[in-house]
Amino acid sequence: MMQKAMMAATSRTLLSVSLLSSPKHCSYYPFLKPSRVFRGFKPFCTASSPIPTTVDPDDLKHSMLLERLRTRHLKHSAKLPSSSPSKPPQNLPVLGQETEAYDKGKGKKKNKIMADSFEELGLSEEVMGAVREMGIEVPTEIQCIGIPSVLEEKSVVLGSHTGSGKTLAYMLPLVQLLRRDEAMLGMLTKPRRPRAVVLCPTRELSEQVFRVAKSISHHARFRSTMVSGGGRLRPQEDSLNNPIDMVVGTPGRVLQHIDDGNMVYGDIKYLVLDEADTMFDRGFGPDIRKFLGPLKNRALKASGQGFQTILVTATMTKAVQKLIDEEFQGIEHLRTSTLHKKIASARHDFIKLSGSENKLEALLQVLEPSLAKGNRVMVFCNTLNSSRAVDHFLGENQISTVNYHGEVPAEQRVENLNKFKSDDGDCPTLVCTDLAARGLDLDVNHVIMFDFPLNSIDYLHRTGRTARMGAKGKVTSLVAKKDLLLAERIEEAIRKNESLESLTVDNVRRDTARTRITEQKGKNVKLFKASNQKNKTKAVSASVRTSGKKPTIAKLVKSTAPAKPSKKIVRVSKSLKTAKTSAVGKKNRSIGGSSEGKKLKVVGFRGQASSSKRESFTPS
Repeated sequence: MMQKAMMAATSRTLLSVSLLSSPKHCSYYPFLKPSRVFRGFKPFCTASSPIPTTVDPDDLKHSMLLERLRTRHLKHSAKLPSSSPSKPPQNLPVLGQETEAYDKGKGKKKNKIMADSFEELGLSEEVMGAVREMGIEVPTEIQCIGIPSVLEEKSVVLGSHTGSGKTLAYMLPLVQLLRRDEAMLGMLTKPRRPRAVVLCPTRELSEQVFRVAKSISHHARFRSTMVSGGGRLRPQEDSLNNPIDMVVGTPGRVLQHIDDGNMVYGDIKYLVLDEADTMFDRGFGPDIRKFLGPLKNRALKASGQGFQTILVTATMTKAVQKLIDEEFQGIEHLRTSTLHKKIASARHDFIKLSGSENKLEALLQVLEPSLAKGNRVMVFCNTLNSSRAVDHFLGENQISTVNYHGEVPAEQRVENLNKFKSDDGDCPTLVCTDLAARGLDLDVNHVIMFDFPLNSIDYLHRTGRTARMGAKGKVTSLVAKKDLLLAERIEEAIRKNESLESLTVDNVRRDTARTRITEQKGKNVKLFKASNQKNKTKAVSASVRTSGKKPTIAKLVKSTAPAKPSKKIVRVSKSLKTAKTSAVGKKNRSIGGSSEGKKLKVVGFRGQASSSKRESFTPS
C-alpha cells in the first residue's frame, strides 16, 4: 500500500510538472494556398511554424525540485500572520491589473486600475441589472477608464480601438447620472426637453446607440428616442412631444427639430459626440458648433447651468485633437493602450500583386475559401466605380452580394445591412466603401481590402469591423505596386506592435524621398572630398616637376596645409582684384571640382535639372 501511494504521488507530481513546463501556446496560421496559381501572387509577410520541443530528464528533475520548493514556501508563508491581512493596505490598489490613461490637456500620465467586475466601477443596482441581462461579466479597458470618469461628471475624450465597448463606457454611467438627478434634484421627464443628447455621424450608428439605450431602459427606466436623417419628420415630432430623457440622432436632423421648435435646450446637461473624429474630419464641425453655441452661452451666465461633454473616438489625429482642444477647453483625454494599434485577436495578411495578374481574380481566390467556411466577409473599395466593378464581377461568378456606399439610399442601406447580418446566410458578402468602416457593429469574420487605403487611420477603421469584443477575425489586403510603400510600413508597425497614427501615403513617400536626398548629398560630399584630395596631389606633383628637386615629407605636409592669413594689411587696386578673380575662375573651371560647382548641381536637382535627372530621384 505504501508503494502504491508513493507511485500515485509521483505520478501526480510528474503531471503537474509536465503542465508547468509545457511550452507556451503559439498560433500558426499558414498562408493562403489559392486554388488558382499565377505569377506574382505572393505574400510579403510569412509565418513560421512552431518548433517541436523535447523534455530533457535533467530539466525534468530540476522542475520537480523547483515545484517542491515553491510548495514548501507557500505552506510556510500561509502560516505567517502578515501574509493574509484582514484588510488590504490603504496605499495599495484593491483591483487587479493596471493600465494607463493619458491626460493630453495637462500632459501627464494617470494610472488607472483595471477592474474584475462592473460592481467595482461604482454602478448602481439598476444599471447592473441591464449589464447582467447582456451577459457581460468583465469590463474592458476603456470601460474601466471611462465609467468612473463619467460618473465623476468630468468632460472627457474616450479613445480606444473599434469594438472595445465604448458605447457602454458612456451609456451606463450616463443613465445612472440621469437617475441620480431625478432622486437628488427632483428633475422630471418633460416633453421636448431632453436632459441628454447623443450625436452620431450616421443613421446606422444612431440606431445602434438607440438600441443600447433601449436595452438599458428596461431596468433603469428612462425614456429615449431617435431622430436621424433619412427618416420621416412627423413620427419624430410625435416622439419628441412625449416626455423624454435622452435624444439620439444625427446633428443635422437634431438642429432641424430645434429650429422647428420640437426640441429645446433648457434642460440639456449631458452631451455625447460619438465617433468624434469623424464628426470633425468629415464636415460636421459647423453643425456641432451651432449646437454648442446656446449651451456655452447658458453656461456663461451667473445662474446658468453647465453641461458635461463626452467625446468618443476610435482614432485621433493631431489635427482633430487640436480642434477638440480649442473647442472644448480643459477636456481630459483618456486613451487605452490599444489606440492606433492592431487588434490582438485579428490576423493580418498582406498579398503582394506584381501587376501582371488580374486583381479581380485575386479577390476571388481569397474570397471563395472564406465563404466556403461560412464566414461573413466585407470587401472594401476606395471608390464607387471600384465598388460597382467588384459587385458586378462577383455576381457573374455566382456570389451573392449586398452594397453599402454613398449612392445607396439610407433605407436601402439599412435593408442591405439586415440581409448581411441575417442568420440565413443568403448574402454573406458586403461590398462597401469607407462609409461602412466607422461605427457599425457587425459580426464579421473576414475583412478583405480590394483597394488598399490611403492612410493608416482608414486601415484601422476597416479592420475594426472584425475581431470585436475579443472575438477572432482575419484581415487580408491586396497590395498593388502603388500601395507597396505604405503597406510595408503598416505591416512592419503591426509586427512590432507600434502605433499606426501618422502613416499615410504622402508621409511615407516624403520620408523615402528625404532618405534618398540625404544619401545623394552624402555621395556628393564624398566625391567633393575625393576631388579636392586629387587636386592637391596634382599641385604637389606639379611643384616637384618645376623645381626638379624631390621635396621632403615636411615640405609636402606644409604645401598641402592651408595657408595662414597674413597679419599685414595689403591694399590691392580694383584692376588687380579683377584680374585675380578671373584667373581663379579659369583655374576652377579647368579643375572642375570646386564647391560652387557642386552647389549649382544641387540647385539644379531641386528644380532646374533636366527631366531625365529628375526622374532618377523620383520615389516609386
